[in-house]
Amino acid sequence: MYKNILVNALVNLGDVVLATSALDLIKKNFPDTKITMLVKGVVKDAVIDNPAVDDVIAFEYTARKNSLGKTYEIIKEIRRRKFDLAISFDRKLRPALITLAAGIPRRVCPTKIFESKKSRVPMLYTDVIEIDYDLSSRLQAESFQEIVRKFFKIEGHGLPQFPTKFSSNVEKLWKQIPQDKIKIALCVKGTFPLKTYPKEYFAEVVKALREKYNAAFFIIGAPNDKIYADEVIAEIGGGVLNFCGETSLPDLAEIFRRAELFITVDTGAMHIAATTGIKTVAFFSCIPVARYSPINENAVALSSHEPCCPCTVREKECPSYPKPNCLYNVKPAEVIAAAVKFLG
Repeated sequence: MYKNILVNALVNLGDVVLATSALDLIKKNFPDTKITMLVKGVVKDAVIDNPAVDDVIAFEYTARKNSLGKTYEIIKEIRRRKFDLAISFDRKLRPALITLAAGIPRRVCPTKIFESKKSRVPMLYTDVIEIDYDLSSRLQAESFQEIVRKFFKIEGHGLPQFPTKFSSNVEKLWKQIPQDKIKIALCVKGTFPLKTYPKEYFAEVVKALREKYNAAFFIIGAPNDKIYADEVIAEIGGGVLNFCGETSLPDLAEIFRRAELFITVDTGAMHIAATTGIKTVAFFSCIPVARYSPINENAVALSSHEPCCPCTVREKECPSYPKPNCLYNVKPAEVIAAAVKFLG
């Protein structure tokens, strides 16, 4: 049995969180196995002290800045650790070359995981796991687990895992929220425009919930979301706290554990929230709900299920631009009704 496994997850935050479900499955079946995750530096806090992860290697690089030098350093570090198995959760060339050059004897990757187009990269691996279904029809977390199930010949399911850490920063932010109010978190900006719910729709949702409940609202997000969040707050008419850029990833999880409701676009924060079980209303646009719906029994995922979705076009290439159907056909009334159902 393999005792020292390297898992490559040089992917975005949400997919890193979902990938931990596969590690959870490994741990359930082989509790003595040591699992090290190779991740981008920007998401390392999602896996440091994660219950499914024993160690972390953060790969800090950019394509235009010392990429070859950083890659060589990582190869030396991986070689030093003497892994007996590498599992890749993508088909990118860089991690394939890294694990090959590091001399890991067994190296596993899937035939597809994020897209279905053919690739020659799997030729660099010793084991290639066949994924024989439509990716959009099954939860992405299950696709990560399918790689593990087939390679180890095991059954069962795992759940995404996230670290639990106390932070004085959370206490500082939490004190800014009126404690006698229902606390509702918002995430208003996606990683690209076709994931970002219209400002006027967000405003309508918040105004309606304010009329019905004694509620306090605050927005969470990345540092570069702060200006956009201020624009949404202006559209609402003020009275909403802007915490964008003020939380670490573990801070976010702790805030979700304390809040009563989370209203969000499809983003990595949504998958972090799902690990806490917070009541969540999420809306999806051009991304298939069946694939990225939050794994949380207290969540509802809203979508207009447009016939053109999923798609990969840019915002201005959308046939219904400037008001893409996938964004504008999820009406505020649906979001309000789902929130009211949760809040009572």
